[in-house]
Amino acid sequence: MPIVRNVSRAVSQLLQSSACGCGVSIVPVRCIGISPRQVACDASFHSVSFSESDHPRVLITGGLGQLGVGLAKLLRKRFGKNNVILSDIRKPADNVFYSGPFIYSDILDYKNLREIVVNNRITWLFHYSALLSAVGEANVPLARAVNITGLHNVLDIAAEHNLRLFVPSTIGAFGPTSPRDPTPDLCIQRPRTIYGVSKVHAELMGEYYHYRYGLDFRCLRYPGIISADSQPGGGTTDYAVQIFHDAIKTGKFECNLKPDTRLPMMYIDDCLKATLEVMEAPAEALSMRTYNISAMSFTPEELAQEVQKHVPELQVTYSVDAVRQAIADSWPMNFDDSNARRDWGWKHDYDLPELVSTMFSFLGSDSRIAQAN
Repeated sequence: MPIVRNVSRAVSQLLQSSACGCGVSIVPVRCIGISPRQVACDASFHSVSFSESDHPRVLITGGLGQLGVGLAKLLRKRFGKNNVILSDIRKPADNVFYSGPFIYSDILDYKNLREIVVNNRITWLFHYSALLSAVGEANVPLARAVNITGLHNVLDIAAEHNLRLFVPSTIGAFGPTSPRDPTPDLCIQRPRTIYGVSKVHAELMGEYYHYRYGLDFRCLRYPGIISADSQPGGGTTDYAVQIFHDAIKTGKFECNLKPDTRLPMMYIDDCLKATLEVMEAPAEALSMRTYNISAMSFTPEELAQEVQKHVPELQVTYSVDAVRQAIADSWPMNFDDSNARRDWGWKHDYDLPELVSTMFSFLGSDSRIAQAN
């Protein structure tokens, strides 16, 4: 199918930090302690010890994006290194490649995605492949292929093989006619980005497959996610990651949103914890299949003020990007996540001061930060 091949090539060229992947060959899987050149690697990889046999067998698509690597690390600690396969269409860094099983995969290749699930006895699938908001608006046909066609492949395979499937949603699944402060789990959703439209589609298709075919579909609507170990990836909320890098490197930060643009945010550790918790929650505890989760809500100005407590000389200017600002103005200002807190005990750990302190501690101390402290 030349269209699929062309889209796959375009994905590979375009996506640098948006996650996209799943479906090719079992040969590239790396085995711990065995050279990737050895043909015997596959046999060793397929064999797991008795102590690991009761754990889920996990596949993460789009695993080299902001969340996949951190999720793999968390799940490997819990379920065993060889029970969690990270996948993407891009070449992983050495530290990622040698930290556990990695496989090249493309979600647009249905046959080989199915082959990976079968050959590796996958039972849980985390589907992180997607083009983010601003990147998606720059290439709508590609976003439609990756975010919607790829999802359909994943849904069909998950239903066929009785997988527990997690697909993240987002604040971008809401639109300007949705209640914004706060935004409940169930309300009008009319997003105006292809990213948001594809996420609403994912929520509804996942729920349909659950009620129609019994698919164990679980979904969280993430707020803006902030982490120290990945570069900004084309999302509207990525200013909240960029400010830390710029504060350390140059002491100057130019924000592409208005200073009073309030959006819900979350530190990555809270995000990963919530993802694991909802996947481990008993099915009978879930009153719905898609939940809001939140931790804090702030504006660029409020974040800058907190960052300046660590880097007092940080200079902040504003050069508003009209596309990103329009996206942000259509999104929730605060998430109502009371259902998640009631049904499966969701509770966040990081508020804004803890977030900023943690980001600087991970990114390393600069002379300006050392002086300030």
